[in-house]
Amino acid sequence: MIIETDYGTVEYDEESLINFTDGLFGFPALKRYLFLCLDENDDSMLLMQSVEDRNVGFALINPFALCPDYTPELSPGILSCMGVEDYGELSYYSICTVCSNYLENTVNLKCPLVINPETRQGMQVILENSPYECRHKLHSFPSVIGSANTEEGSDEHADTSTQKE
Repeated sequence: MIIETDYGTVEYDEESLINFTDGLFGFPALKRYLFLCLDENDDSMLLMQSVEDRNVGFALINPFALCPDYTPELSPGILSCMGVEDYGELSYYSICTVCSNYLENTVNLKCPLVINPETRQGMQVILENSPYECRHKLHSFPSVIGSANTEEGSDEHADTSTQKE
């Protein structure tokens, strides 16, 4: 299959999509997304492109790249729904809000995308009783400064195998 994105034409297989059965917060009707690497050597920052609406895409970051001690406490119900017994079996990504003034860029650590890389099923969750916020300033994380070159996109697919380190 082929999709036209703001970053060019991308060819993909149906098996490479991540399915969000309940959609995402604010986008409940859009369920199928393609993860695209910005840098084929680094999957800490990705683009998540809807294949149902080419105008919808999100910048994602691996929260462990920002906070090595990030601890997403998931309920037993969510773990069961995701088909795993331990949160370490899942991949995690946080949605970034990208603004024209880079100092205003934020990352949502409170509502990560949780993905089972085996089944390619995803869910956006709210981490209850957590110290994380929906709008952490991205520039406040020293590990991000200078870590990703976003000038050239890649048509490489992310395998979503990044897990808690």
